[in-house]
Formats: sequence, structure tokens, C-alpha cells
Amino acid sequence: MFSQIDLQDAVAAGAITAESADALRSFVDERRGLSGADDENFRLLTGFNDIFVNIATIILLVAVGWLAALAVSLLAGVAVAAVAWGLALFFTEKRRMALPSITLLIAFVGGIAFSAAQLVGDLSHPGPGMMILAGFAGAGAAYVHWRRFQVPITVAAGAAAGALILIGAVGDLTGRSIGTTPVLIVTLVSGVAIFLLAMRWDSSDPARVTRRSDVAFWLHLLASPMIVHPIFALLGLDKGGGGPAGAIVIIALYALLGIAALAIDRRALLVSALVYVLWALGSLMQNFGKSGLNIALTALVIGSALLTLSAFWHQARRVVVAKLPDPIRRTLPPVYRQPTPQPAS
Repeated sequence: MFSQIDLQDAVAAGAITAESADALRSFVDERRGLSGADDENFRLLTGFNDIFVNIATIILLVAVGWLAALAVSLLAGVAVAAVAWGLALFFTEKRRMALPSITLLIAFVGGIAFSAAQLVGDLSHPGPGMMILAGFAGAGAAYVHWRRFQVPITVAAGAAAGALILIGAVGDLTGRSIGTTPVLIVTLVSGVAIFLLAMRWDSSDPARVTRRSDVAFWLHLLASPMIVHPIFALLGLDKGGGGPAGAIVIIALYALLGIAALAIDRRALLVSALVYVLWALGSLMQNFGKSGLNIALTALVIGSALLTLSAFWHQARRVVVAKLPDPIRRTLPPVYRQPTPQPAS
């Protein structure tokens, strides 16, 4: 199976012409009866070897971190990051394996951020200063990694590090800890900013045939919980409060995310915030005396709704996009097309 990025790389390498790549995309779209952009393709696996290498990579990185921690605890993160970078030179740069590349990026950025945080305090009691330093270190590591390897998830890792800096700074200025109102508000604002950044990457490639589309995918996956979680926590639902009104607010917010997801053709928005609406709907059913069945009923309602939306995604998206102004529509992926009738054989 070849991804859009594979086709783009093949054109860049001169293996096929741009016209041939476009013809292949058009042929596949015609057979499926929909726009290739509407499939929301992103590259995760190139084959089972990705899974095999990824398992081996995780085992090796855990072992390296463990052994380094036994020697000098401050070196654990640095050792993991160094090994992750070395492995990326082969599996990311040469072999271009998708899943191992994601794991190695997370290990590299996480290892650097972890070691930086260890310099200023006990990791079991994270404070604002620790978060700020870890954020700067993680952002720097993400930038260096992006300059060399350009793994799509790297931009989301850098954005998460930037949000961590802001959260730590607000916590330091207000003297408040994680979970308090000022910190939750800056988390919400950061989530909206990351969503807008994702839209900027998306609008630069509405046909979704370049790496920019994958970058946007990971940014959307990060932004959604950062938007929903602060509202969830501010309503007190994370502590069993909020009541039916709070649960209805979260369900309504998820419905708005659903409309946005249809408009921009990003199912990632719905997936990454799913746990919150499951919790809210379960809480709502419990308040109406369905405590014994709330988990099963919640799963039944949400599962049925998502499957129905998936089955009629293209039709629903066409309705939503048709109501948007022309300038916005032009920046969005093309909507569902009816298949061309085939001649009778």
C-alpha cells in the first residue's frame, strides 16, 4: 500500500511524473467514488515490519533508560534520547518507517524534557519551574528533530512543549497548581491556538497529498482534548460534580466538535475527545436512574452514533460545507463526489 506522501516522494525523486501521480490518484478516487482528501489518509504503518521494529525499539529504549537510571538517574533521559536519535538515523531517515519514527520522536523529545525537568526538582511533585524548563527543552528538541527528519508528529510535540511553557508560566505567576482555574484557562487557550495552527497547515494542502496534511492531523489530535478537558474540569465533572447541566454542556460541545470535524474533514477531533463525552453521557444516564446500565447504554448510544456518522460521513459533510461562506469552502478538502456511472459489461 502506498500513501500520498509516498507518491509525492516518488515524484520528487523522479521515479514517476507528477502527471502519472495525479492520474493514479484520480483512478483510485474514481473507483472509490469519493475524494482522496475525504479519506483522511495518514501514514502509520507501511507493513507488519513496522510493528515488529516498534516493539523491539520500545524494549531497547526501556532497557537503556533503566540501566542509565541505575548508574546516574540524571542520565536516563539523555541516554534514551541519544539512542532514539541514533536509531532514527536508520529507521526514519533511511528506512522511512512510520510507526517506529513516531516512537523514536516521542522518546527523543520526552527524554530531553525528562532530563531537563530532573535538574530542578522531584518529578513526583512537578512545579511550574520544572514545567517551564521541560517545555523549553522539549520544544528545542522537537525543533532539532524536525530540521533533520521532518516526522509529521514533531510539530505537535513542539506545540505541546510550548503549551507546557505557558501553563508553567501561568502557574508560576499566579502561584496555582495544575487543575486550578487559571491553569485550565491557559490550557483551553493553548488548545484553541493549536487548533488554529492545525487549520493553517490544513489550508496549505486542501487536497491532502503532502506531508503538511499529516502534520495537521497530529495537531488536531492534540488540540481536541486540550479544548474539552479544561471545560470538563471547570464544570467539576472530573470530580463527580457538575450534575446533568454540566454533562449536557460537554455533550453539546462534542456535537459542535462534530460539526467542525465534518467541515474540515478531521475525524481526529472526535476521537481524541471521545472519553469526555462517554463520561458525560454516562453521568447523565446515572442521574436519570440508569446507574446499573449506564456504561452499557453509554457505549451503545455513542457507538451507534459514531458508526452512523461514519456511514453517512460524506453526505453529512456535503450538507455542512454547503452552508459555509465561499472563502472558507475554498480552503477545505473537496467534498464527496458521486461515482461516475460505469458502462455495462
